[in-house]
Amino acid sequence: MASSLTKDAAQQGIPADSGKTFFGHPRGLATLFMTEMWERFSFYGMRALLVYYLISGGADGVKEGLHTGGLAMTAAAASSIYAVYLAMVYLLAMPGGWFGDRVWGPRKTVAIAGGVIMVGHLTLAIPGAPAFFVGLALVAIGSGLLKSNISTMVGHLYDGPEDPRRDGGFTVFYMGINLGAFVAPFVIGTVGETVSWHLGFALAGLGMGLGVIQFLLGTKNLNPKSSVVPNPLSAQERTAWLRKGLVWLLAIAAFYGVVAATGHFTLNWALIPITVLGLVIPTAVLVRIKRDKDLSDSEQTKMSGYIWFFVAAAVFWMIYDQGGSTLAVFAKGSTAGTVFGFSFPATWFQSLNPLFIMALAPVFAWLWLWLARKNQEPSTTVKFGMALVAVGASFFVFVVPMMMASDGTKVSPMWLVSIYMVQTIGELCLSPVGLSVTTKLAPGKYASQMMGVWFLAVTAGDCITSLLSIGGVDLSGTTVIGVEAALAVLAGLAVYVYRKRIVALMGGVH
Repeated sequence: MASSLTKDAAQQGIPADSGKTFFGHPRGLATLFMTEMWERFSFYGMRALLVYYLISGGADGVKEGLHTGGLAMTAAAASSIYAVYLAMVYLLAMPGGWFGDRVWGPRKTVAIAGGVIMVGHLTLAIPGAPAFFVGLALVAIGSGLLKSNISTMVGHLYDGPEDPRRDGGFTVFYMGINLGAFVAPFVIGTVGETVSWHLGFALAGLGMGLGVIQFLLGTKNLNPKSSVVPNPLSAQERTAWLRKGLVWLLAIAAFYGVVAATGHFTLNWALIPITVLGLVIPTAVLVRIKRDKDLSDSEQTKMSGYIWFFVAAAVFWMIYDQGGSTLAVFAKGSTAGTVFGFSFPATWFQSLNPLFIMALAPVFAWLWLWLARKNQEPSTTVKFGMALVAVGASFFVFVVPMMMASDGTKVSPMWLVSIYMVQTIGELCLSPVGLSVTTKLAPGKYASQMMGVWFLAVTAGDCITSLLSIGGVDLSGTTVIGVEAALAVLAGLAVYVYRKRIVALMGGVH
């Protein structure tokens, strides 16, 4: 997926060894590049195994030809857990940024986050359902803590927003994300799918451990501002937050203790509340901002326009993030794992998206500039419409190989290659543009929080997928895939049809 490239202003501060550079950028960029590369290596490697591990040992796992040792769940339950996990990673990016701003500072928060992620992966390497869910929770918490803070530190390396190297630095950082995501399925995915699930998870932990070590060794190259807590909690605030946290923790523990003691606990008792929260919290955040009486009329209007983009993004991610669940299961059970006589594990398909990102991102950047010079660059609304149509079209394409495989036939891997490529084209039309329009439409009062709001669109989209799975909807059925495709295309056409109204709400922002 595209990285969380925050655009907060950087205060001057030059590390002692500032004479050294990394491709013409401050030396500290190498430290952050490698940290993010290893974090994404561990994240995407584990993600490539997640659904396979959950269904391994069960009827669906036997059907897909997976080796044993997993949790023997149904594909529907696995898809729901996968969607909730992704939703929580992006939901926790907001409190993660809060910890960096008010408790530990960005540098300490990233170091702690890396350690939490590493422990989470190593916990996943322990067989059994209890270890799995504890490990998954730790990885989600750590990823949320790290996500926004490491991007903030990239911004700290430069002399304010006007530094001409700044955009290039974020581009280099972005390539680190995709490099780690590209390599991970070849290493972690191969070992996990063909040797041992738990050895694969352990390799993810090792990768994150290497990232933490090099981060700690390279902190001397970072801007001193990265160690500063911008808005520290007062002693009274800290006490109040701890009290509230303990009250909520005890209440939740007591509730689930009663449910478990009475023998009523099932997995849905955990999944449904989390999924509902993943929909309620984004809605509540948008409503709170929209109803804030401190906002000017212009800011209120811009927020009305932003809601269009938020809903469109939620629909997009609802389909796009099934690349690691619905598409992954199809890759294992119904797709030929050979090309020109060369056999490969199904996890390798998860490398296609970062590969296409690295290949196509420069092309799209050039294309938008070329069209802008000719006064023909599509507006933000048109790009969003294009993204929705593209992701919908990818699922219309998906219906074809699904029908071909209905009798047990193994379809060509080129079908999935095509689907992932079309989805990546959609992502490049939506994700970078969404990050940009978020900063442009953000009310001044919420400028630093709106990037977290943008990530809540991912949370909302994934939670919709999870609720559908929990509700018994077969996400691997051709009818459902076709309905999702039609929904995305219709949403894209709606954005295009109402583009003039949306542009008017944007108040001159393009």
